[in-house]
Amino acid sequence: MSSASSISATDGRTHSVSKMKTQESINTSIYAKRKRTNLIGLFLSMSAMTLGLTFLLWILSVLFFKGFSAFSVDLFLNKTPGPDSLGGGLGNAIIGSLMIVVSCTLISTPVGVMAGIYLSEYGQKSKFSELTRFLNDIMLSAPSIVIGLFVYALVVVNAKHFSGWAGTLALTLIAIPVVVRTTENMLSLVPVSLREAAFALGAPKWKVSLSIVLKAAKSGVMTGVLLALARVSGETAPLLFTALNNPFFSFDMNAPMANLPVVIFQFAMSPYQNWVDLAWGGALLITLSVLGLNIFARTFFREKVSV
Repeated sequence: MSSASSISATDGRTHSVSKMKTQESINTSIYAKRKRTNLIGLFLSMSAMTLGLTFLLWILSVLFFKGFSAFSVDLFLNKTPGPDSLGGGLGNAIIGSLMIVVSCTLISTPVGVMAGIYLSEYGQKSKFSELTRFLNDIMLSAPSIVIGLFVYALVVVNAKHFSGWAGTLALTLIAIPVVVRTTENMLSLVPVSLREAAFALGAPKWKVSLSIVLKAAKSGVMTGVLLALARVSGETAPLLFTALNNPFFSFDMNAPMANLPVVIFQFAMSPYQNWVDLAWGGALLITLSVLGLNIFARTFFREKVSV
């Protein structure tokens, strides 16, 4: 009996060892498969990133090389030159773009932020807020040329002339959906406990929304405003149908107004080398402006973490 028990115990140990080796080989094969999959995914992602960065650096290097050659004092002080003429600059286009973009920002920022606060704090489940989100998503994906044609038919045709205000309206319709979406998303990330603490202290909901929640998400909201600003800064199609262009210095927003995107579009397609050089300079100027705004926002609106 003892001999039979010993044989049975030996067989059990052998079976256990065999089972453990089988399980170990299965685990090793699974680990090897996952490692291969991970390496393949890492290789593909790194390849895609390298390809994207290569084209980005290529574009930026060409832009900086050709754009800096056109940079001078005349670029900022002189108006756009006539066809096949020497000299000139983009002073009138720079002033026009600043006036149109600043007006667009002053209109779209409060409207977009207030709409985002309503959707995040007051209209989470109402049908009106769902309809607003749906329309906002449509506006986000709407081609800019369609918005330009809409403002052209609504404003320019009735006024019987192009104007800077029409361009401002077109850019505002592009910027507001970006600000609304970003503001709503950033406010929804604020912890509910922060709102409850403010309510417990007796603060009304409007004050909690403006003074507590909005302040907590100010960095994200500013990012949304800058995203909107970066998008409208280079829009050409809406301004072609609304503000058009002006070869002179003009501060009248109720008249056709020069702007950098339209001037770049017209000069880049021209056969005159002087115009083409100015177009490169204008493109670099817009790129540096947007980059500077992003650096400014990340520097002055980033969250300060106390240690």
